[in-house]
Amino acid sequence: MKRYPKPVSLRQPLAALLVALAATSMPAVAQTTINLTAVDGYPPKSLWIKEFIEFYIPEVDKRLAKDNKYKIRWNQAWAGQIVKPNGVLEGIQKGLGDIGIVTTAIYGDKMNILAVAYATPFVTNDPELVSKTIDEMADKFPAIKKTFASYNQVYLTNAVVLDTYQVFTKPAVKSLAGMKGLKVAGAGFNLRYLEPVGAVGVSGPLTGYYNQVQTGVVDGSLLWPEAAATFKMAEVAPNMLKADIGAVNTKVLTVNADVWAKLPAEVKKILQDVAIEYRDLLAKLAKEEGASSVADYKKAGGTVHDLPKAERTAWAKALPNLAQQWAAGLDKEGAQGSEMLKYYMDAMRAAKQPIERQWDRE
Repeated sequence: MKRYPKPVSLRQPLAALLVALAATSMPAVAQTTINLTAVDGYPPKSLWIKEFIEFYIPEVDKRLAKDNKYKIRWNQAWAGQIVKPNGVLEGIQKGLGDIGIVTTAIYGDKMNILAVAYATPFVTNDPELVSKTIDEMADKFPAIKKTFASYNQVYLTNAVVLDTYQVFTKPAVKSLAGMKGLKVAGAGFNLRYLEPVGAVGVSGPLTGYYNQVQTGVVDGSLLWPEAAATFKMAEVAPNMLKADIGAVNTKVLTVNADVWAKLPAEVKKILQDVAIEYRDLLAKLAKEEGASSVADYKKAGGTVHDLPKAERTAWAKALPNLAQQWAAGLDKEGAQGSEMLKYYMDAMRAAKQPIERQWDRE
């Protein structure tokens, strides 16, 4: 009897193939999803929020995806959805937000520890230099991070989002004499520049400047060109006095301390590493967009008046020594104010900045 070869069974190889495919399609480690609510009271068109949305979040997600162990589900709450601009610090403190951008300039005494650039106007227009120096100081002087810890927060980095303050007004101002009697809106710290030139400061957040000028509550505002262009200030304040008052750190990226304590070490490292890159990106953009924003302001109907150099120097010299006042106040609290001031000014001198006053040496 003729023998035929035994039929080949397809069931066993097919089953093995399906098992193999299933194994390769499953992650090696189960992925953990972390919920984080990001907050700020300013709208998404603000430079620092725009870049948080377009750079920080995607970059964090990309790095987490490399080993696929953790994934963040972001809840983004901007423009007052959870907190107003002057409520971010308290919002993160209370856990209303997990991570957010605190505008330190509007917090007066609470954030006085970070006001060294505000206390030293007419020193530098370099946002990259200021932001890196402030982070160096945060690592060197414990009082800075302890201040944020006292508000139940972990300091990740600071941010400089402006190249230099200018004065934007409804009436044309071409000299210091033109400042006399004007009401000028500002963030808080910078209002101290106004009294020596006869102007009156009105404290408030950037989001309100347009309406304040439009309704006559104020005659103008202390702003930087990028923000003036973004918030269409030329429509109500069509005159810019180019005084180059200086670059300052105005933002801090923080995380609620209770949330931070629960995060895996790998996630913490990525959030921190990307924060530094976010800091550097904002400073770079602030520098790059300064000049182009002046052009945008002009296109929108604005006029730029250059403050004569001699008057700029006179403005700087007319100010009380804000820096030493700031340092002395911190010294009384044991916060090394004088040492911080010297460190900051040494960094500016080393970088050969156009310093109008040696604030720490007077």
